[in-house]
Amino acid sequence: MTPAPEPAPAPGSRAQQRSRTEARILEAATRSFFDVGYERTTIRAVATAANVDAGLVMHYFGSKQALFQRVVDAAPLPEIDAAPGQAGEHILAGLADRLANEPVASLSILRSMLTTPEAADAVGTAAIRYQAQIAQAIPAPDADLRAAIISAVLLGITVSRHLMKADAIADAEPEEVIRLLRPAIQSLADGRDL
Repeated sequence: MTPAPEPAPAPGSRAQQRSRTEARILEAATRSFFDVGYERTTIRAVATAANVDAGLVMHYFGSKQALFQRVVDAAPLPEIDAAPGQAGEHILAGLADRLANEPVASLSILRSMLTTPEAADAVGTAAIRYQAQIAQAIPAPDADLRAAIISAVLLGITVSRHLMKADAIADAEPEEVIRLLRPAIQSLADGRDL
């Protein structure tokens, strides 16, 4: 469950200026983590892209690792709020969207996870939350395993399409990928075997 958003600061206030500055920094950091990965992203480069001083980035976030964690926390985590029997289609619809639209925030995290232990830990935490949501919607005693398999398949397809740009998956229409995956995902999500 996502926490309730904080109330918006008053227009023109220092809090609103700070909020806009933080948003610019997070956007620049997200883009940098995506473009060059965690290791090659620097506070100075993020500051330049956000049009702020590097000291301000450090003041707001404290370290590159803390900045990366904020990018991870801000990345949208798919919500599985479907009832048992409907979870498979809900999961497939989310994947179709990620196939059609390059999810920069999520991809910056995935790219970094492949080379940096801190990034891998952050992704692991998010994956555990997502798998727990999926598992709750699966009516089977092995729901945790089924959820982990579904998550691994989705991760593999997303990385193959957007980061590795594997020919067949990168060039396929999202609807075609979903059509081929549907029987397996539905079977796993419905708690039955093929």
